[in-house]
Amino acid sequence: MQFSRELRDQVLAGEITLSFRLWSRAKVKAGGRYPVESQFIEVDTIELVPFSSVTPADVRQSGEPDRETMRRRVAHAGPVDDDTLLYRIEFHVVP
Repeated sequence: MQFSRELRDQVLAGEITLSFRLWSRAKVKAGGRYPVESQFIEVDTIELVPFSSVTPADVRQSGEPDRETMRRRVAHAGPVDDDTLLYRIEFHVVP
């Protein structure tokens, strides 16, 4: 999985443990390990959810300041409205 440059340090420090992706199909799987710079993250869970289900806690856990900023980041792959299905991916840094 790739992360924006401004989020990478927080991901690698274990401060960000959730990501939302607008993909046409899943590109990661639960239990899979993926490189992030010189480290790896492991996906704990992946599920398809509507954007309307994103909670304030999800926003914080994903490192975004607010829901609209998250919407804009995810929307680089296409428009995101409340009914848009996103992959909700929880992960941790592999020690």
